[in-house]
Parts: sequence; structure tokens; C-alpha cells
Amino acid sequence: MDKHVLIIGFARSGAAAANLLQNEGAQVIVSDPKLDSTDKKVMTLKEKGVQFTTDQSVALLNDIDLIVKNPGIPYTIPILTAAEERHIPIVVEVALAQKYIQENWIAVTGSNGKTTTTEMIASVLRTQTGDGHVLVAGNIGTPVSEVAPKMLKDDVLVTELSSFQLTGMPAPKPRIAVLTNIFASHLNFHGTRENYVAAKMNITKHQTAADFFVVNYDNEEWRHLAEQTNATIVPFSRKGVSEAGAYLKNGSLYYKEEFIIAADELGVPGTHNIENALAAIAVGKLMRVETTNIAGALRSFSGVEHRLQFIGNFYDRPVYNDSKATDIEATEMALSGFNVPVILLAGGLDRGDDQMRLLSAMKQHVKGLIVFGETAEKLAAVGKKIGIPVLYAKDAPSAVKPAFELSEAGEVILLSPAAASWDQFPNFETRGNLFVDAVKKFKF
Repeated sequence: MDKHVLIIGFARSGAAAANLLQNEGAQVIVSDPKLDSTDKKVMTLKEKGVQFTTDQSVALLNDIDLIVKNPGIPYTIPILTAAEERHIPIVVEVALAQKYIQENWIAVTGSNGKTTTTEMIASVLRTQTGDGHVLVAGNIGTPVSEVAPKMLKDDVLVTELSSFQLTGMPAPKPRIAVLTNIFASHLNFHGTRENYVAAKMNITKHQTAADFFVVNYDNEEWRHLAEQTNATIVPFSRKGVSEAGAYLKNGSLYYKEEFIIAADELGVPGTHNIENALAAIAVGKLMRVETTNIAGALRSFSGVEHRLQFIGNFYDRPVYNDSKATDIEATEMALSGFNVPVILLAGGLDRGDDQMRLLSAMKQHVKGLIVFGETAEKLAAVGKKIGIPVLYAKDAPSAVKPAFELSEAGEVILLSPAAASWDQFPNFETRGNLFVDAVKKFKF
């Protein structure tokens, strides 16, 4: 490859892209205004001939054949708008890796549940192929370009793909594409809901009839969207809309007419995890995993960090960390998984959502509410309308003490913010980790 490639935004995906391109013989320059020249990855890549700069002026585009951008960087920044005017291709790191991906590629996207579904699928597949033959990458943490070049013919690659990544992938063609759901999200990046939906649907746009599109059928819009695919549709449904794929019926999960597992045997609570499990069952069956192996994997699956993660029993109170619940739908789903009273800890960045949408779920499940962050007053209004105790805290870790004081033995303490973390924390992981630390340090 004799290309001149500009990488915009370093981070982990940028580092992986630079390494792959350098190995392929490209001339690579990385641009990042927040570049840390002492970073070991920067120093290693410099030794290999990669150039680095904090400059992002349009002058950088001279002689550039390709741009690889960090998925979260908007296309509206000046250097990218100038690149589009010059018809310079702009892709994301995952696109570079596509040519290395072998036949067994499973790609998962959706507004909610994609990380848990990705991990569930991987757990199911490992029961049949072993740990070493199931690779997990993408938005879940490990860049695809770190994994795909090492992929063997019989390996299975399970990728989580965000709307940001799918926007920058010219022609993804997984053997199995999975759509967990679609809600309004990331409109500040995509501009309109239509653009966001189009980005999500890029996961199946280039599939053929020999491929499979595993899609949630519990929403009329999602069923209509499925009609756009050329792939073979495999539906999953928690509400019994279709029994053509995986579905819930009378408290049990089935694939077509075959019983797989009882819902109360799943290793993680919540109606959303029933949906995630149904998607994993569909993929497992398509990949010819034995039913007993699928059921065993779903029983032993204990969840993903910050996603309705069970922290433990503290003073006879089960505590859950659902810091990844950054929208109202995720918190509704989390609450639906409990049949005992819940002390809900919620609040965060105010993106203009109507918190009253939580009214029904909170009325059914929440005994007490502790609020914080920019959405505190909106959430408090919901609690007061229901007539439950409402307390205020500085942030999620500070809410731990009043949560224990407000609760009784056997009642659930749940952090499920229904909002992003950026008003108080750099990311949901930090918010969740600090909450968990506070729980473990708490003394009555």
C-alpha cells in the first residue's frame, strides 16, 4: 500500500488503525489536539515511522488519500468538511479491518442492550467452539483492527458496532447482523432521527439472502425497517409478536417450537435481558450450537460491568450497578426485572428528555427515590407525583448512604440513572466505579 493516510483522533482505535496501516506500508500521520507525547503507544508508533501532530488545519489534507477518524468525532469539524469537499474518503477504524474478517462475522447494534447481547452471544458460542475461537471486538473495547488480522478461517468474530462506527463503514457485510432495538439517540451527532436510523440499518444494507438479520420484532417501526434487508430475517420477540424465530411464551424462551430455557433461569434479571437472551438464542441456533449449551451459557451469564451488574448483598440488600442506563428506556427495562421494592438512584445530564415517561415503571417498582445531577428536579417531580419519599444527593456515590438508610432488608438498591454522566463524570464507567466503591466502603 502506497497511500498517505491521515488519522484524526488517536485514542485506542486510532492507535490500532495507525499500527495496521503502518504494517501495510502506508504513510501515516496522526492528528489529535490532545495528544500526549509521553504515551507509550505514541512513542512506539513514532519509532515505526508514524508522524504525530496536534495541528488540525486544512493544510494537513495536502497529498492525503484517505482519512480514518475516531468514530465520535463529528463530520462537521472544518478539516472533515474540507475533506468531503475534496472527495477524500473518510472511514472509521473498523472499515480498515473488514478485508481481514473471515466468514463467521456476527455484528450487533442497537440503542440499548448491544454490549450485553454481544457478550451473551460470545458466551453461547464459546460453549461449542472454545474460548480461543470466539473473538470479541468493536465498540465493546478492543478495536477490530487489532483482532481481525489474526483471525483464522474457523474463528468467529462477534462485534459490537455503534451508530458512529456504522456511519463510517462503506459496506459492512456480516454473516449475521443483530438489531436489538432503536430509540432516539445521539441526535446531536446525526442531526436527525432518520440519519440515526439509517446509520443503524447500515449493518444489514449490504447483506444478501445467504446472510441473516436477527431483529427485535416487538415494535412496528423495527418490523418495517426489517423489510429493507435482503438478508433472511430471523425475528425475536418478548411480546409474542412472532414465533418464527426466538420468542418468550408462558415464562419460557423458545426457538421456533423448541423450548430453550425458563426466563427465571437466566443469570441476569430484567425484561431487557430476556430480549438480549432471545437474540443470543437466535444467533446460537443459526451457528448450530446445541440447545443444552445455549441454556447452560445463559444460566451462567452474570452480566456485564455497569449494565445491571449485581454487586452483591450488603446488609441483606441486593445492590445493582446499572450506570450504563443513560436513557429512560434503559431504566424502565431495569426496573421491570425486580419483583421486590426498589430504592432507585437516578440523575445526570439533562438532554431534554421527559422524565415523566418513568412514571408507570416507578409506580410499579420504586419505594424510594434518590436524585442527583441536572435531571434531579425532573425526576423528583415524578417521585412526588407517585407519593414516594424523594431525597437529594450530590452525585451517585453520595447517594449510597441515604439509599441504605431508606431501604429495608430484602429491598433492592439500584443505580440506574436514566441519563448520561457528563454533567458530573467523564463517562458512565467512572460514575459506576465510584458508586461501587462507595457501596463497598459503606458502614451502617
